[in-house]
Amino acid sequence: MPSVDLNADLAEGFGVWELGDDAAMLDIVTSANLACGFHAGNPVGLANTCRGAAERGVRIGAQVGYFDLAGFGRRRIDVEPAELTADVIYQIGALQALARAAGSSLRYVKPHGALYNTIVEHRDQARAVAEAVRAVDAGLPVLGLSGSVFFEEARRLGLRTVAEAFADRAYRPDGQLLPRSEQGAVLHDPEVIANRVLLMVDSGRVAAADGTVIEVEVESVCVHGDSPGAVGIATAVRDRLLAAGVDLVAFA
Repeated sequence: MPSVDLNADLAEGFGVWELGDDAAMLDIVTSANLACGFHAGNPVGLANTCRGAAERGVRIGAQVGYFDLAGFGRRRIDVEPAELTADVIYQIGALQALARAAGSSLRYVKPHGALYNTIVEHRDQARAVAEAVRAVDAGLPVLGLSGSVFFEEARRLGLRTVAEAFADRAYRPDGQLLPRSEQGAVLHDPEVIANRVLLMVDSGRVAAADGTVIEVEVESVCVHGDSPGAVGIATAVRDRLLAAGVDLVAFA
C-alpha cells in the first residue's frame, strides 16, 4: 500500500497575532513544520505547539527562515553564508530545546518562504543551510524541493533529503513554485486540491500553471496552515488519500 507524509507550517503566530488553527491541524497532519522565531512564531507559542504535537505523535520539524518578522520571511535577503549558517543553527537549537522540554524531539528541518525558494538555485545559501543542519545533527533529514541545489549540497554533506510537493501552491513549468505575487499562485478549492494531491502521489505528475504536465517527486505533501480554509483543505486532502488507500505516515 502506498504511503505519504502530510505536513503543515504551524506555530506562526506572534504575540497577539494568531495565524491558523494549530490544534485542528495537528489532528490532521503527520508532521509539523514549526516557525522558529525568525520569520514568525514566539517561544510560548512554539512551546504550546510542541506539546500539542507530542500529545498527538506528530513529528516536529524546524521551519527555518530569514530574519524577517516584518516580511513573514517572504522577502529574499542577500545574507552572507556564514551569517545564514549561524542563523539556522540558532533556530534549530531553539526548537530542539522546546521539543525536548515538551517530551518529544526535533526530527527534521525545512526552510521557509523566500529562503526555501532561494536555495533552489542559490548554491552559496543552499550550502550554508546544509552546513548548519550538519553542524547541529547530521542525522536530521531536510525537507525541500526535488532537483534543487539545496538537495545537491545536503547530499554532498551526507544529509538525507525528503522531496516535498505542495497541495495548495501552483507550479511553474520548470517545477518551481509560482511566485505568490502572480495570479493563481495559491489554490483554495478543497476538492480541486485534494484530487490534485492524489494525482501527484499516484502518478508523480501535476499540471503547472500554464497547463503543462510536469513530473514531481513526492515523499511529503505540504498544506499551508496560514491559508484561508486551511483546516478544510487539509481535511479534504487527508480524506481523499485515505479513501484511495494511501497511508499517511511520517517520514521521520
